[in-house]
Amino acid sequence: MFQIPSLKLSNLFSWGEKHPIDLPTVKVHDLETSEEKGTRTLKHLLKLNHANHAILWNHRKFHNHAPHLLSAAYLQGADADDLARLYESESKELEEWDDSPAEVTEDDWREFVGRREYQKAFVDFFEDEMVRLGYDWKQVVAEYLFSGDEPLFNSVMADLGHPLIHLAYAYEMSSREVGMESLGLAATCYNKIHKYLDDPVFNQVEAPYHASSLFEIIERVHTDKRLDNLFVTPGDHNVETLFTDHEALLLDHWNAWTITNPTEQFRESQRLAAALLVATHTDTSEKYDFFLVHVLTTSHAVRVLLPLIPAKFQIPLVRQWWLITLAVYIAQLRPQIELDVVRHIDLKGRDWAWTAEQAVKGRHSTDSHYVKALRSLHECAITWGDQDDLFLKAAVKFAEEFTEWGGFV
Repeated sequence: MFQIPSLKLSNLFSWGEKHPIDLPTVKVHDLETSEEKGTRTLKHLLKLNHANHAILWNHRKFHNHAPHLLSAAYLQGADADDLARLYESESKELEEWDDSPAEVTEDDWREFVGRREYQKAFVDFFEDEMVRLGYDWKQVVAEYLFSGDEPLFNSVMADLGHPLIHLAYAYEMSSREVGMESLGLAATCYNKIHKYLDDPVFNQVEAPYHASSLFEIIERVHTDKRLDNLFVTPGDHNVETLFTDHEALLLDHWNAWTITNPTEQFRESQRLAAALLVATHTDTSEKYDFFLVHVLTTSHAVRVLLPLIPAKFQIPLVRQWWLITLAVYIAQLRPQIELDVVRHIDLKGRDWAWTAEQAVKGRHSTDSHYVKALRSLHECAITWGDQDDLFLKAAVKFAEEFTEWGGFV
């Protein structure tokens, strides 16, 4: 079992290792001690959601986004009334917890990973472990995400990265309820993606080419004739087919990425994430792609967690994100990236205060993915600077043009 130091951790699990990707820790918001009304409202709503609503719903195929929406809105200036309105809207479709077939224990928990009907049992188990560890939810995360030969962490990008996004918001909001939910998602959504990180044989497949730039690799994927007519229509069903029937093609491009300057190359990956959502949308009559927005919001989650996780998991986490990004891009029929459509945006005085206003008060403020995307773009700008206004222009374009999500069959 992963060894936990006895001292209280000030962050998740960073103990002085030298991290190859050198980033500062993001701001953490202490909900428990604040006396500000909006902050107290957020705290109570996160606890209410945790008590009343399952983390998986609609036959356990959909994920509870309430913590994402509430946190992303709060971090863009939502007040108590905004948060109450958003919670009321988001919770309408959520489902109450249902009993699991049996309890999960310390002796048998690994036997039930990947079984969604055990969602309540897993959350109950992790909360019991939190009691054992002195109510330090970060120690529970450290122990159960990184233990064993096949750690749960190597599948946090499962289900379009929802376990990862949940964990990042748990840390940013310092919420033990959201933290235990993220562990529950990591356990129940666990799938075969882990093998690409656990088994070194998949990393040792010799690629037909190598490149340090993700934009270069994406362009090669876009023009790869072997992928022509692989799929007729877009949709997440293509991802499963890609892994099952065309794994070698996927791994050719996945293993082509040569990482020599991890921090700078992660910076480029965040620019790519923004471009895949916004610079592939060149016709205002078309809908923005629902699956490509997850490339962006998971990229933000990766950024949050990179300074906090054990150093040896940093590069694997970025490569896990890259694997799913590639799969989603191919599944969505490899749209061309047109960066000029972003560069030529006229800001007309619109700034990050304007995008935040759209996120919190605009007509799409109850759409969790819309709100998260705008915040993710802003955080990219904060992390790296935005001298060419690429992230701001992307956010303004997205906020202005968005109508509803597309990319489905």
